[in-house]
Amino acid sequence: MRWILIVAAALAPLTVLDRSPDAWQSGQAAARAVIDNARVRVYRASADAIAGVEHGPAVVVSLDDSSLGTAVWADDAAAPQAASHLHGAVVVVQPRGHRPPSPPAGSKPGDAPFTGMSFKPVFENDRVSVIRARMEVGAREAFHTHGSDTLVVHLSGGEIEDTAEGKTVVNRWKRGDVEFEAFGSSHSARNAGGAVDVVLVALKP
Repeated sequence: MRWILIVAAALAPLTVLDRSPDAWQSGQAAARAVIDNARVRVYRASADAIAGVEHGPAVVVSLDDSSLGTAVWADDAAAPQAASHLHGAVVVVQPRGHRPPSPPAGSKPGDAPFTGMSFKPVFENDRVSVIRARMEVGAREAFHTHGSDTLVVHLSGGEIEDTAEGKTVVNRWKRGDVEFEAFGSSHSARNAGGAVDVVLVALKP
């Protein structure tokens, strides 16, 4: 299945912008862009304060305790009704542009063993595939190559030991942190703390 190709995007850091806490968590501020590149723009926002989000389609992920991890597709993320059924903090992932055609890349199913990890498809359309993923205590993912540009939206926070290009670092994540993992990048990872829950948003070419 197509979604299996993106499970390799689980938990490695490639691009993380603006991890500082701010008023978006309590709904006191307009949306703020935290990742912005040719493929995607990501905002932290409140479901009650979407002002500042560009018009256009997006995945909206809830960070609120009452609906943590709920992910929905909005045809226009800037419309007042886009997140009207959600409350509290959200992450808004807006696909932008297209990746140039390139040869197939990424680990094939079974090429990179995953230990202690689970994946549940949420929805898929012509722009994105969205998956809920969990990395249990001590879970590992073998060295693999990402088959898509993927956003990792952290729901629980946690500690992930990541090895890429011969360097190993331990990243400490909190709820609401977002990573951009580029198509064709490679790494391995190990959970160095408690269980980690994320939403993966894989961008289609």
